[in-house]
Amino acid sequence: MPSKPSTRFVAPAGPETGCQPGSRGRVLCNLEGVTKKRVMDQMEFEALLRAQLEYAENRIFPDTRFTADLLRQMHRDWLGELYAWAGRYRSVNLSKGGFLWPPAHLVPSHMEAFEATVLRQRTPCRGCSPEEVVERMAEVHGELLLIHPFREGNGRVARWLADLMALQANLPAPDYGLAGRGSTSRKERYLAAVRRAYVRDYRPLIDFFAAAVERALRAADAGVGR
Repeated sequence: MPSKPSTRFVAPAGPETGCQPGSRGRVLCNLEGVTKKRVMDQMEFEALLRAQLEYAENRIFPDTRFTADLLRQMHRDWLGELYAWAGRYRSVNLSKGGFLWPPAHLVPSHMEAFEATVLRQRTPCRGCSPEEVVERMAEVHGELLLIHPFREGNGRVARWLADLMALQANLPAPDYGLAGRGSTSRKERYLAAVRRAYVRDYRPLIDFFAAAVERALRAADAGVGR
């Protein structure tokens, strides 16, 4: 029988691909010397929460237009204490499940074009209706993930960006539902929607974001925290 396609990232040897000694290949080389994946996952999670709070309260305003440099700064502010390559475009090629993202040497030009078109046209979201916001989120999200500019954390940066776009439109951050009850099926729908966005079919991703915003609005109306 043919082997099942790998779902792990594949990258050639290079400074961004080495694993931390003693981690059994499960943790990327990091500045803290962490060897346990669950510990690194928790550190990344806590660092992201701190960065998200700082940006939501002090760094992003209703009229902020997102740029490639701002996305790199977000990545650096999130992971800069953990990885030496935080905030830099990846220098290695990445693939997953047989899908190859654009070659690393094309990332800078792709991000420049992404800024000049999608980010310039779709941000900021001040004054947009919820329907327009989710449409903008879907396009920005799909195009950013297609470029896959960073060595690690692309999905989380893309969802963080969507949170900030919602904030600009005076909406609560979307409740993606990627943890807890029902999360497995939502993750599958999310990944399938991202793949459709790669070929410029944004409708499934629009539907995903619309449902996520609706969950957040219902929770806000009920006075329930995320």
